[in-house]
Amino acid sequence: MTLKLPSFFRPKLLDIFTGKEPYNRQTFTSDLVAGVIVGIVALPLAIAFGIASGVSPQQGIITAIVAGFIISFLGGSHFLIGGPTGAFIVIVYGIVQQYGMNGLMIATVLAGIMLVCMGVLKLGTIIKYIPYPIIVGFTGGIAVVIFSTQINDFFGLGITHQPADFIPKWSAIFSRIDHIDVWTTLLSLTTVVIIFIWPKYNKKLPGSLIALIVVTLISLLLAHFTDIHIDTIGTKFPALAGGIPLPKAEAPHIDMEAIRRLFQPAFTIALLCAIESLLAAMVADGVTGKRHDSNTELIGQGIANLIPPLFGGIPATGAIARTMTNINNGGKTPVAGLIHAAVLLLVLLFLMPYAVYIPLSCLAGILVVVAYNMSEWRAFRYLLKGDKTDVAVLLVTFGLTVVIDLTIAIELGLVLAVVSFIKRVSETSGIKEIQHHLFMRENEEAIDPEVLQIPSGVEVYEINGPFFFGLANKFDDVAHDVPHKKVKIRIIRMRKVPFIDSTGLNNLKNLWKRSKANRIQIILSGVNEEVRATLERSGFADQIGREYICPHISIAMDKAQRLSALP
Repeated sequence: MTLKLPSFFRPKLLDIFTGKEPYNRQTFTSDLVAGVIVGIVALPLAIAFGIASGVSPQQGIITAIVAGFIISFLGGSHFLIGGPTGAFIVIVYGIVQQYGMNGLMIATVLAGIMLVCMGVLKLGTIIKYIPYPIIVGFTGGIAVVIFSTQINDFFGLGITHQPADFIPKWSAIFSRIDHIDVWTTLLSLTTVVIIFIWPKYNKKLPGSLIALIVVTLISLLLAHFTDIHIDTIGTKFPALAGGIPLPKAEAPHIDMEAIRRLFQPAFTIALLCAIESLLAAMVADGVTGKRHDSNTELIGQGIANLIPPLFGGIPATGAIARTMTNINNGGKTPVAGLIHAAVLLLVLLFLMPYAVYIPLSCLAGILVVVAYNMSEWRAFRYLLKGDKTDVAVLLVTFGLTVVIDLTIAIELGLVLAVVSFIKRVSETSGIKEIQHHLFMRENEEAIDPEVLQIPSGVEVYEINGPFFFGLANKFDDVAHDVPHKKVKIRIIRMRKVPFIDSTGLNNLKNLWKRSKANRIQIILSGVNEEVRATLERSGFADQIGREYICPHISIAMDKAQRLSALP
């Protein structure tokens, strides 16, 4: 019995079981080593992302286990490693503060449904073309927000109720600037220094894990031999002192009012997940030469966000840093991602009781480094030197992400990018009237080009570019009623029109009606198959007459000459 899957959904793991890609002991060994290392790398990040998102550390690890397993099992990439990422900290923290854990569960489930729908509708390729200034703008903004949220724990300021909004948060920080704790700050700085220096000595073990172990030991020694006590995970989550309980499966309470309120945040989660996972998959393809399946990846990401909320998990996506760690340590197939999830599960079951001793300052140091790596300040600086429209999109997206809200930033950034795209296409497209004669060849400067003379009573217009709403209204300026010219035939040359939308079609109909009222016959030439199909579906082909839709200008000119000769 052969398992048949739809064409838009084929997980890469199937290539192993179907024999499309041979899998042997050597490949498994490579996957095993990479999976163990990636699992170790993911551990401190999952804990830090969980706490920074306003949930508990075990919720971050549960997300890395469940979502990481599903993303590797059902995803469309050979190498992608999934789990909670820094990009979600801002949106998740905001949802938890405003709507609580039930709201976060509903938003994550809705986002999962949206992602599955994106994959089924084959939108994977389109999402990859979201403008670069938007991506740099909101990732840079997220980095600034993450950095801001860690200042309190980094310097030990002792702010018990930190405001969620950016400006009030910094007001609270400056009001406590004289309460900096020296030992907390030293441990935070030690964490940052270890993370940056460690790769010079060993690239296999992650610097964040080494920093976690070293700084936790320093904190324990300080508490044992002195009166210095550093805030730890156990301080923030005292209920975990007796061990970290596993969350129980629980379905969120969903109603239409909750869906209405959480639709926007859910859309932001889905879009962030789609962008980050597909970017990570493209980076992996560029390094390895493999090819991922965008639509399968979106469906896998969607399912990976449907299941974790039932266990208290948070949104997850593909992570570029962990994916590159997987590749650099020899990962060959999605099996490495499955092993990474298994390693985290073992850690959760047997080692997590010791997590209560981890200093919050250490996690703050890890997240400060994450924020720095996310900031893409070099790309930001480069884009500021570019086109003014790109600069505007970049700054608006960045500013709104930091000061207002990530959801609004992405939505307005996309609107600005679309408007910019339409403006540029409209500027490079156009409609012109051809006078006296026209060239049959693309290159009018060619030696001995074939030329057609335009007979009396015939006017020819050429459309250059897609005939969509950004261009359609130009016809009113160029091809207005001109009865004084005694025009009998109006040829519209459409050889450079790849498609026509409803607005363009409506303007074409209006032109035909005005021309008909003035006893001018419209002839379309150079109409490609896609445009012709649109004309036929709309019924306009029958209105104008199918004989007046010509595949080539020479046929249109012959027809025009015969019609113009009639009395």
